[in-house]
Amino acid sequence: MNHLRIRDTIFDWGKRTYLMGILNVTPDSFSDGGDFNSLETALSQAKTMIHGGADIIDIGGQSTRPGAEEITLEEELKRVIPVIKRLRQDSSIPISIDTTRSIVAQAAIEAGADIVNDISGGSFDEKMFSMVAKLEVPIIIMHIRGTPKTMQQKTDYKDIIHEIIEWLNVQINQAIQAGINQHHIIIDPGIGFAKNYQQNLELLQNLSKFHRLTCPILVGVSRKSFIGHILNQKDPKKRVWGTAAACCGAIASKADILRVHDVAEMKDVVQVADEIWRK
Repeated sequence: MNHLRIRDTIFDWGKRTYLMGILNVTPDSFSDGGDFNSLETALSQAKTMIHGGADIIDIGGQSTRPGAEEITLEEELKRVIPVIKRLRQDSSIPISIDTTRSIVAQAAIEAGADIVNDISGGSFDEKMFSMVAKLEVPIIIMHIRGTPKTMQQKTDYKDIIHEIIEWLNVQINQAIQAGINQHHIIIDPGIGFAKNYQQNLELLQNLSKFHRLTCPILVGVSRKSFIGHILNQKDPKKRVWGTAAACCGAIASKADILRVHDVAEMKDVVQVADEIWRK
């Protein structure tokens, strides 16, 4: 695996763990819905995360929590594009657009975003891969079954690790065939997406097996319900220490990017864990 340059940032895969800060400009995300869905609060949170040590800011306007309803294309654009434009004026930090729609991806990149983060791995919009190829930007391909509305009824795997690796492999090949540069592909096993409590743990326990796909690996465990289950903690915002432990586990398996809400706290976790496992 090589490195990836985005604006002023060089992602030197394998050397350290990078942090993607989550910016949900939604009224209904599971953990911080409604907290940052005005332009001012969104920009303030982005600056807080940049100051806390984020390497990427991930902006999403469509909630992907279990059971989430799909919003219109117009609503999604209205939520994300002004934030991307303003943040790009203020900062050269790499920005990813969290979307499953190729039209949103195109508008976001034109507004100043740099990466497409598709929780459907290119499976919801048949034009996504060709659009990303045309835009010549990196894409994060995440594993999911069904949609956020239906995914938690689709957890019946025979061999979950094998099946997810196979699915990701198919999507990677489709992306390359569509013209996406192989070095622009990042994978995400999709913790919490069409996986139950036990399956999420199994994914984290077997994360190193995903290196066979020879793509950088992004892991999103932040504040998720499997952590709440372990801690008996219903409030997602009180799962920071549990998130830290899960992040540590991912770093021990050489995850490349962690997608997190609590950037400053996880920055400390990353720095210490990298010293232990990456030296």
